Amino acid sequence: MTTRRDVVLVADDDEDIVRFVEVNLLLEGFEVITAADGEQALQVAIESLPDLILLDVMMPRLDGFEVCKRLRDDSRTKHISVIMLTAKSLSADKVVGLTAGADDYIIKPFDPIELVARVKSSLRRSRDLSAVNPLTQLPGSVQVGAEASARIEAGGQFGLIYADLDNFKAFNDHFGFHRGDEAIKLLARCLREALADHPSDDGFLGHVGGDDFMVMVPPELTEPIAKDICERWDAVAPELYEPEDVERGFIDVTDRRNELHRFPIMTVSLGISTNLLRPIESHQHAAQVATEMAEFAKQDKGSSFAVDRRRI
Repeated sequence: MTTRRDVVLVADDDEDIVRFVEVNLLLEGFEVITAADGEQALQVAIESLPDLILLDVMMPRLDGFEVCKRLRDDSRTKHISVIMLTAKSLSADKVVGLTAGADDYIIKPFDPIELVARVKSSLRRSRDLSAVNPLTQLPGSVQVGAEASARIEAGGQFGLIYADLDNFKAFNDHFGFHRGDEAIKLLARCLREALADHPSDDGFLGHVGGDDFMVMVPPELTEPIAKDICERWDAVAPELYEPEDVERGFIDVTDRRNELHRFPIMTVSLGISTNLLRPIESHQHAAQVATEMAEFAKQDKGSSFAVDRRRI
């Protein structure tokens, strides 16, 4: 079995520094990808979702502070560890970096031993946090995977519900990440309450990251719980908006090209996978099927769920 290597994105416009960092990380067993400016760093981070980003402060097109802020504002990248690289030792620059969302900073010129130690330390802290999501205090991605694997390997009936908010990114862009966090916590509350109203010794709720959640229950409870979640979310979602937004039924969001787009009040889409009609081979398989079903659910208007009923 091949062990997955941690992926580090090195973003710096100085080719010599990039090569220096890359060589030292490769020697320590990391996989390295690179970017030469701020905009490229954002694009590569979203496409590759590395485990950690080494981010230079002074870069063309977008500086490191702005890149870090945008990474933290995007639900896809907000949980990636970021270490800022700076030639400045002023405390004000350190504060700006940490305020933008950086986990740590290294001052140039740096010793390769220190660099590797900081990278390993940051990754270790990130894994510790992934056991419990800091926003919702629910089991994180590591525990979700372990729980699903244990249930599948034990045999017996298995049911998984994947929950995802529709138009969350537009909402987050419009109102800011603080209100986005409130939306995520509100969804977590709806999920908890739905589970509590359908008690089971086998009930499990985990927060994979961003606005993605996983619920594991006996298969016969998946549809009643999914229906309950949809109803609860639709009842409380308007609380997240301004009264005039609720009255209109939508928000107008301007993108980075200054183009206006209209987005309805957020709904929730749920996908359900079980092993009642066909075997589930792994927790990745269960999650993939549930995610596919959630995409089908998104085609409906309003909050909805879809169940995998395929036999092959």
